[in-house]
Amino acid sequence: MGKNYSKMDPRSLHRSSSLNYGRSLNYEVRGLFNYSLSCCVNALLQSFSATTELLDILNIWHPSDGIDERNVPLQLRKALEAMRDISHSAPHKDFLNCLYRQAIRPSTQQDADEIFHIILNLSQKQMPDAAVAQEIRSLYEIKVETQVVCSKCEFIHRAPSSLFSLPLAIWERENTLKGCINSFFKLQKLPDSEKFYCDRCDEKQPSTHEMKLVSLPPILCVHLKRFRNDDGFTRKLFSEVTFPETFSTEIFAAAQSENADGLKADEWYSLYAVVVHIGTAMFGHYTAFIHSDQEWYYADDSCVRQSTWAEVRETYGESHRKKSRNSTVGNTAALNEHYMN
Repeated sequence: MGKNYSKMDPRSLHRSSSLNYGRSLNYEVRGLFNYSLSCCVNALLQSFSATTELLDILNIWHPSDGIDERNVPLQLRKALEAMRDISHSAPHKDFLNCLYRQAIRPSTQQDADEIFHIILNLSQKQMPDAAVAQEIRSLYEIKVETQVVCSKCEFIHRAPSSLFSLPLAIWERENTLKGCINSFFKLQKLPDSEKFYCDRCDEKQPSTHEMKLVSLPPILCVHLKRFRNDDGFTRKLFSEVTFPETFSTEIFAAAQSENADGLKADEWYSLYAVVVHIGTAMFGHYTAFIHSDQEWYYADDSCVRQSTWAEVRETYGESHRKKSRNSTVGNTAALNEHYMN
């Protein structure tokens, strides 16, 4: 479904170094047992564990003795800490039970992007320390501005908002990450049936709609939207998507708002996690690619093996697209090209 990228020091492109938080590259990727179709949460936990800044933030918090065991940020912290201790045979079981009690149903198919947002939203909502809650938000928050321009008087209506992942539509052709980003921020003319009410003209007018970028976070999550709903039928696109292991923020230059908050063209993002959906729109399985200690690893629930950048790249490439045509099984970026995926 998607990918995770972290900001890099532009002077050392060989290593991933967040500009806002320290990031350890030496951490062991371990497997997670699949409890009642928990592969979606398992893959997300692999990406959260690779986001070492998140555990650093959660460790700032000192929970009181009376904190509810159903508290999501508490159980998330415990799970991420336990994943670093090989003596824990089930480091994520309490976290899964916590989610099952209040957010998701066990033994059901899940959508990684939806669960990703549920976990982040509950982590903020249930965090009693407001400063820590804001740190969690700031780690992932993409600030954007919707601009609707009246075609008659040219008045610009602005509406700020924020995202935890960049939702990029893909097409039934070859795609590139840059092309998908450009499409997301592309100026669109609203149809006559969707005229916008202009405050200055005091009536509905033909308008254009455009999304502008205000600021980027230390951790950039990219969601590749492969599912389409056609006349009530959901299907999955297996189109090729090419993406780099690193990229400069210059890729967003044309999308910057006039109110952009300190965006610099010489900053870089490095891909370190990819959450992958294997299967069709109706049934599938989630796995993850994780970059640690200068190596790529592939985590499929309790099984972890060493991988390569070539294999990660092919996850969205031509070889898997051909395979999907023959077997109806293909791969999609799940939540984070964290960049993550």
